[in-house]
Amino acid sequence: MSERAALVFEDREYTLAALEGLADGLAGELERRGVRAGERVALMSSNRPEFVVAVRAVWRLGAAVVLLSPAWKRGEVEHALEITGATHAVGDHPVLAELMPMRHLDEPIPPGPGSCAWPPEQADAVLVFSSGTTGMPKAVRHTHASLAAAVRHWRDALGLTARDRIQIATPPSHILGLLNIVTALETGAWLRLHRRFDLDRLLQHIELDRITVEMAVAPIALAIASHPKLESYDLSSLRYIMWGATPVTPSVAETVTRRTGVGWVPAYGASELPVIACNPLDGARLDTPGRPVPGVSARVVSLETGAPVGPGETGEIEVRSDSLMAGYLPAEATAEALHDGWYRTGDVGSLDADGWLRLTDRSKEMIKVRAFQVAPAEVEAVLHGHPAVADCAVFGVPDPVDGEAVVAAVRTTRPVAAAELIDLVGTRLASYKRPSRVEFVPEIPRLPSGKVLRRVLKERHGCTSDT
Repeated sequence: MSERAALVFEDREYTLAALEGLADGLAGELERRGVRAGERVALMSSNRPEFVVAVRAVWRLGAAVVLLSPAWKRGEVEHALEITGATHAVGDHPVLAELMPMRHLDEPIPPGPGSCAWPPEQADAVLVFSSGTTGMPKAVRHTHASLAAAVRHWRDALGLTARDRIQIATPPSHILGLLNIVTALETGAWLRLHRRFDLDRLLQHIELDRITVEMAVAPIALAIASHPKLESYDLSSLRYIMWGATPVTPSVAETVTRRTGVGWVPAYGASELPVIACNPLDGARLDTPGRPVPGVSARVVSLETGAPVGPGETGEIEVRSDSLMAGYLPAEATAEALHDGWYRTGDVGSLDADGWLRLTDRSKEMIKVRAFQVAPAEVEAVLHGHPAVADCAVFGVPDPVDGEAVVAAVRTTRPVAAAELIDLVGTRLASYKRPSRVEFVPEIPRLPSGKVLRRVLKERHGCTSDT
C-alpha cells in the first residue's frame, strides 16, 4: 500500500493505511463498549481527522452513523437522538456528552491491524438530517449501497482522480461535506481538512498545496469575490470551483472568474439524493445546475395533477436513482416524499429538450440558508413560547450571501424588542435558524383552514417567488 498522504490536517498527515489502522483500533474499543451491528451511533464532532476515523470505525462494526451538527443546541440533539434511537455516542461536543455517555475524540485512539471488514450493502450507513415543512428535522437514511452510488456519481461528475487535490472547510455533518470526504478517500485524491472556514487560509492552501478542485457554497463564493487581495494568491492549480447547495449568483461567479481566470461548475443535490445534476466540466453554464448525472433519472410533473409534463414546462422536479435514500425517520414521513421509486424534491422548475435543468421556485416552504434547511414551523414553535407573541409566521427571502434569509412576522400582545425574539431563537436552535429580522404585523394572513399564507407575506416584502 502506498505511503502517500491521503488526508492532511494542520501539520498532521495520514496515509490511508494509518486511517484504516486507527479506524480498526477505535472499532475494537467501540465493540468492547457494546456497539453491535445494526445499531446507531451518534457522532457530533468538529472538523478533524478523528471524525473520519470514527465514521469508518462505526461502519466496520456494521453500525450506522447518526451525524449531528455541532451547531445544534440541546433540544435539537435530543430530538435527533429520540427519532434515531442512537444507543452510543462518539464526538467532542459537550451537548452530546451531557445527554449520553460519549467516547471523546480527544482521547488517544490505539491503532489496530487495519482489517477491512464491511457490512452488507443494504445495511444503513449514515443518517443525516433534512427539515421538512413542518415540525423538527427528519433523519435521512442512506445505506452503504446508496452512499456508494452517490460517491460514484460525484466522482464521475467532477472528473476526480487520484491526481486531484481538494480541501474541505464545510461541516462534515452535512451530506455535502461527508460526500466530499468519502469521495476523496475512495478516489485516492489528496485531501486537506480544515478545522473551520477561514478564507485567507483556504486561498493560501490553494497556492501552497496546489489544490485542483475547490468546493464552494454561496457564502464562500461571495467571500472570494469580495476579497480585496484575491489577485495576490496563485490559484492557477485550480481546474474549477464547484458551486453547490444554492443556485449560482452569476454576478458573484463572474467576478471571481474575471479576477482569477478560474471557472465554475454548478451542481445540484439533496440530502435525500446527494447528486442530482451537474454541469459539464467543459462548457459549464451559470444559469442552470446542469443535466441529471448518469445514473439519475429526472422528470417534471404538474403541480396540479402530478402527471409528467413536456420539455420546458414548469412543475415539480422528481428524481430517482440507486443513490436515493432508503427513507426517513420518523418512518411515516417517507410516504410524503417517495412514490413509485421517485423522490419529490419540492423544487419547481423545468427540463428542456436537451436535458438542461432549471430551478425556479420551491413548492415546499422550507428555507434554505447556505447549505442548511430550516423548517419554518420549528422556528415558529420557539417564538410561540414567548409570552408576548400572539401569532407568528416564518418565511424565507432571497439573500445574496446565504441564498435565503429567515424572516419572522410576529403579532404581539405587548411591546417586545425584535432582538429579544431573535436571541430567544438563537438560544434554542442552531445559529443559522435565527431570523435575520423580525417584522411586527397586525395580523398573520391565513386560509380558513389555518394555513399560513407565506406567499402573501413574501409579496408584502417585495418577494414574488419562493426562491
